[in-house]
Amino acid sequence: MDLHEVATVAPLLGWAVHSGILTRRLASARRDPLTGLHTRAGWTARAERLIGRHPETAAVLLVDLDHFKDLNDTHGHAAGDAALAATADRLRTWSARLHGVTGRLGGDEFAAVVCHLPADGTAGLSAELHRPLPYRDARLPLAASVGLCRVADLPLPVLTDALSAADDSMYLAKGHGRRGIHPGR
Repeated sequence: MDLHEVATVAPLLGWAVHSGILTRRLASARRDPLTGLHTRAGWTARAERLIGRHPETAAVLLVDLDHFKDLNDTHGHAAGDAALAATADRLRTWSARLHGVTGRLGGDEFAAVVCHLPADGTAGLSAELHRPLPYRDARLPLAASVGLCRVADLPLPVLTDALSAADDSMYLAKGHGRRGIHPGR
């Protein structure tokens, strides 16, 4: 290879390596490092696609852990991290069976879009989210409030409207003593 060929190939090789590094960094930025779930931006893009493909059967859920601050204060932040990771895993497993996508919106709040809500609604999810978590020598009590919005019940099948309705539904569930699911719209 002569000097002219090296001068031509070297920058291309550098750009290829740089592009690979940027691609990996971008992919990791779209995943929450603690739970492995999509972050808000990554989840939103996927959720909008699912709603666009399944506007008649899609449902949006918001999940907020109940008494999370108390769990952190009583058992420590490592226990709180374990609770977040367990909740993420339980929600991801449940939504994957329903051809859904799950994300962590921030703190102790999660979201999911599923294509086909089962006949029992979210009863199976509720049971999973309220199962105690074995942690060290204890069993941590987990509880969550879930808000639900069936996209077909909205005037327009738009994610922002579905999230708003699911959020209203979640706060109604919290108002009923937490540990609940409110069906929303």
